[in-house]
Formats: sequence, structure tokens, C-alpha cells
Amino acid sequence: MSPALDERERISAAMDRILAGTPQNSTGALTIVALAQEADVPRNALTQRHPDPKNEFYERVKARGATLDVEVRLRDTIIKLKKTIANKNKELAQIREDVPALVRAVHQLTLENQELRAQLELPEPNVTPLHRRR
Repeated sequence: MSPALDERERISAAMDRILAGTPQNSTGALTIVALAQEADVPRNALTQRHPDPKNEFYERVKARGATLDVEVRLRDTIIKLKKTIANKNKELAQIREDVPALVRAVHQLTLENQELRAQLELPEPNVTPLHRRR
């Protein structure tokens, strides 16, 4: 399928609308996906056939001082992941503190179990308990 002759013009008009904050066919996000949607062209029109408008779009976004939506999402993800890592490190430290006590408990139970098994192996005593008088 050959590209439409007016693709570049549609991309340019879409870029102007998005940067003006008046998108008509997209969310208005500062992304190539939104630009392609706004221009009603496939995404590969921007990444393969017309990379110069894509680069111009990113330059204009950067010149405005606006942070790209992708960058904002990535920064939010980084913050969440750092919190997750901190929580996991705290949990791991607690587990490492608990391990010695658990090892001691298992050791104690093993010794008690060995003693009980040894008592079971002994013959029954021949002692008859005396009953108390009433």
C-alpha cells in the first residue's frame, strides 16, 4: 500500500493541533502514537517513511519545556519500583533476622524429639504404682 500524498501535511497539521492543546482525533498526549492517531496515519509513517516530522515533533516538545508523557510514565514507574525494592529489602532484612531464632527452635525440637524416641525404645519399667489409701 502506497502512502497517501498528503501524509506530511496531515502530520504537520496534527502536530500543530497537539502542541496547541486542541487535538481532534487523539488524546493529545505528547507521543508519536498520539501524533499518528491525530494525523490519521499509521505509526510506521512517522517511524519509517517520515522520520523528520517525528524528530521535529520531539524537538518542539522539548523546546516547550514539556516533559514527554512516556518520560512521565517511566518516572512514575521508577518511583513505584524504588518503593517496592525498599519494601522488599526491609522484608528480607526481617527474614534474615528471624532465621537464627527459627534455626534454634528447630534444633531444640529435634533434640526433644530424639529424647522422646530414645525413651520409647527403653523397656517398660516393672514398677507398679501404689494406690493411696482412702
